[in-house]
Formats: sequence, structure tokens, C-alpha cells
Amino acid sequence: MKKYLSPSMLSADFTKVGEQLKIIENAGNEMLHVDIMDGMFVPSISFGMPVVESIRPCTDMIFDVHMMVVDPERYIEVVRKSGADIISIHVEACKNIIDTLLKIRETGAKPAIAINPETPMDTLRPYLQYVDEVVVMSVHPGFGGQSFIEESFERICELDRMRKDLGLSFAIEVDGGIKLDNVEKVLKCGADIIVAGSAVFKDDIADNVRKFNEIISRY
Repeated sequence: MKKYLSPSMLSADFTKVGEQLKIIENAGNEMLHVDIMDGMFVPSISFGMPVVESIRPCTDMIFDVHMMVVDPERYIEVVRKSGADIISIHVEACKNIIDTLLKIRETGAKPAIAINPETPMDTLRPYLQYVDEVVVMSVHPGFGGQSFIEESFERICELDRMRKDLGLSFAIEVDGGIKLDNVEKVLKCGADIIVAGSAVFKDDIADNVRKFNEIISRY
């Protein structure tokens, strides 16, 4: 399975976000993580579909849109139209999970499901056959710059074992607190997509992207 770095746009400098996305893409990166937060499921409010739509022409990267939103089924079509290629919903925030995942696929986007650090991994089991990707939150969702929760390593390994036991091929994405000094351990646990925010957008963006992708390419 192909592995990706998915830099989190939440950590970008929004006075020059188009320029920074070009730097990431020109450094050889293929995916961008876009967090939509509603101020209800998580305390923060980030940005909505008009922002996603406005940056879509700036880059050809895959838009991996993470919906930290209550009742995300209300927004699936408009998120897809704004430019999302992958749409992840939270198992804790959606009333009709299977219907919503099917709805995402019907739009032409790839369906994904995200899980918070406190939620047992077994909660995902009924939905795994419907998704192309599972997002394991390794921090508490809603804020950038948090430290990686150490228990997440075992949670990633558990999900990888579940994937093998069920004979499924969904990608495992890990989101939160990943830096150059712990990304290799995350990959060894079975991760396929690495979300990194401040570790990419701080200082030399292109150099950070290259360093992450050099490590990821070994797996």
C-alpha cells in the first residue's frame, strides 16, 4: 500500500497559505490534510467549505478532509463539491454511520472514519468494511501543537491486527503530535498516512517535507 505524508493545513500561515501549499507540493508531496471543525464536536472552529473551495485551484494534491463536525451527513455533498477527495467522519459524532459512509462513496469521494483517543478500537469493527481509511487520533481533537499520546502506538497496532484478521485493505492514518523523532515508530505500528502540522509548517517547510517523506519511503 502506498504511504503518504498529509501535512495539516491548520498549521499553515493563512496570510500565505497558497504559497505554502505550492512549497509542499513542489517538494514532492501528494496529500494535504484539511480539518473542518464546528465548535460543537470540538471546542475550536477552524474553517469551512468556502476556504476549501478557494484553495482547491492552488494545488493538485489529494484533499484529505477531516470533519470534526456533529451530524456530518448534513454536509457531505457540499464538502465533496468544495474539492474533497477523502472525507472522514468521527465515529463519536455521527448518528447514521454506515449510511453516511455510503453517501460519501456515492459522491465519488473516498469514505473514512476517525476515532478519538478514549474510544475503544472495537467500536470501529462494524464499519471497517465500508471505509477506505481509518483516522486514529493520537491527540485530543480540536487543537494543534499537542504532544503525541503514547498509548496510541498500541492502538495503531491493534487496528493493524484487526485489518489483517478481517482481510481488509483500508489505510491507517495517524493524526496528532507526529514529529520526525517518532514517525518511524508510528510507521512500524502499521500506519500508512502520517498527518503532521507544526512539524511541517515550522521553519523550512520544503526541508521538513523531504525529511518526512524520506523516512516514509522506507516503509
